[in-house]
Amino acid sequence: MSERRARAHALIRGLYAITDAALMPPPAFAARAEAALRGGAQVLQYRDKSNDHDRRGREAVGLLSLCRQYGATLVINDDVHLARNIGAPAVHIGQGDTSVQEARALLGPEIIIGVTCHNSLELAIAAQLAGADYVAFGAFHPSPSKPDTVLATPDLLRAAKKQLSLPVVAIGGITPQTGSFLLRAGADALAVISGVFAAPDVEAAARRYARLFG
Repeated sequence: MSERRARAHALIRGLYAITDAALMPPPAFAARAEAALRGGAQVLQYRDKSNDHDRRGREAVGLLSLCRQYGATLVINDDVHLARNIGAPAVHIGQGDTSVQEARALLGPEIIIGVTCHNSLELAIAAQLAGADYVAFGAFHPSPSKPDTVLATPDLLRAAKKQLSLPVVAIGGITPQTGSFLLRAGADALAVISGVFAAPDVEAAARRYARLFG
């Protein structure tokens, strides 16, 4: 196993909280992100599809500082140029985004690259062969952010753990109750958006997920 992939196994685990601009308006953005980290999020993904590059740059830099403070890993969603500009340790790309090879060429050998693989083990195997460092499957349940997506199953996690040597992230409508089952099926991390950031008490919500990992 390469040093980078070993690092991915160490870092991509536990509660993987994903920011949502609708649930985290600018006045409360940093406070809600920090609340998730206080609650035990080990990974924080910055996800913002807007074209406000100045604001996105400021928010990403702020999150990088917070993650360093709390010993968590910042992942930049989709935007490899933003990841490079701020020196983020990880980036996550979808099937319609920059390829793993292109991201690696731009970002260098050290950055951790994750890939969305929906409900397809074949996509995950291809991602591993292309040089990805972790994969994400889902949605496992209908979720507010992706209500019409094709659902993945726990059997996919079991098969992935047998055929892949990468950390596996589960995403999509996951609650603390359903999350425990997905962990037993083989997930290394649980990615959550509204389950954390739509909660009245973000820190308490994050802690309920973090407790699943002991």
